[in-house]
Amino acid sequence: MPTVIGMPILEVHLIEGSHTGEQHRALLAALGTRYAEVLDSPPERIRAHLTLHRREHWVTGGVPGVDAPYFTAIVLAGRPVEQRHRLLGALTDIIVDVLGVDRASVRGRIVPVDPDDWGIGGVPASAARRGEIAARATP
Repeated sequence: MPTVIGMPILEVHLIEGSHTGEQHRALLAALGTRYAEVLDSPPERIRAHLTLHRREHWVTGGVPGVDAPYFTAIVLAGRPVEQRHRLLGALTDIIVDVLGVDRASVRGRIVPVDPDDWGIGGVPASAARRGEIAARATP
């Protein structure tokens, strides 16, 4: 499968009120920086955001309101499995370090998206990044 340029999107789900606004800012900044490093992607392409859930709308292991962060990282299909695994570990490390949560409580997933199914300015990524994709594929 060819190497493709990224369009990294990261969404983190947390319980509202479990962490400070400063922790939220520090988390997003650190996650964005590390995401760019692991994927070798320009930082300006990273999109990261938090979704805060009311405590009464969150259940972990059948127990309401237990703090257990969850993240989704979206990448263009074609990223090597080793790189995706590094990303899972790196993002988990940052969540644990910044929020002070138990590592075992953090869950995350990577969602690969076909470049024809992702838009950049209304154009499929396969067309918008064709030159970059070709340049990376040439030794």
